[in-house]
Amino acid sequence: MPSEIRVHKAHVQDARNIFDLVNSLSGDGTLLRRSYAELCENIRDFTIAERELEDGTAEFLGCGALHLYGPHLAEVRSIVVKPEAKGKGAGGMLLRALIDEAADHSIMSVCLFTRMPEFFEHFGFREADRTAMPDKIYKDCQTCPRLYACDEVAMVRGPLPKVAVLGPRELQRPELIQIGQLTGTR
Repeated sequence: MPSEIRVHKAHVQDARNIFDLVNSLSGDGTLLRRSYAELCENIRDFTIAERELEDGTAEFLGCGALHLYGPHLAEVRSIVVKPEAKGKGAGGMLLRALIDEAADHSIMSVCLFTRMPEFFEHFGFREADRTAMPDKIYKDCQTCPRLYACDEVAMVRGPLPKVAVLGPRELQRPELIQIGQLTGTR
């Protein structure tokens, strides 16, 4: 008889399982690759799903993270379950826990970027213009290998944020230098 799935905040000891699962889906671009150090540093963002086995040990099923930008915006990220756990409710339980966590922090808007918008629509997310979430764009998209070929759908739950806290205060424009100045010739 299968035991119940439970979700709880991750501990640093869960970082290895999170690392293995997230990076198993980074090769095809489903998820962004995350270093072990990055996961350890941000372990408090993560919630995990697991099932207790008959021998008393816990089987890791999946994870998800809630990244806080400020009271205006949080992002659900790295939400994934192992292939053998799909369709058993772990993903929905993780997402509900992350939404509840955002509510506990009185976050106005929760965003995410996904290739599976249908799943998230069942939890109150709707498609949104990605430019309406500049904090997310500035934090992750600038270094993403798919920056100019992104096929993810931006989604939001709640109102679109009206403020941003990341990024330069004004557009940084590089100073143009003539080639001759670099080589000492004119």
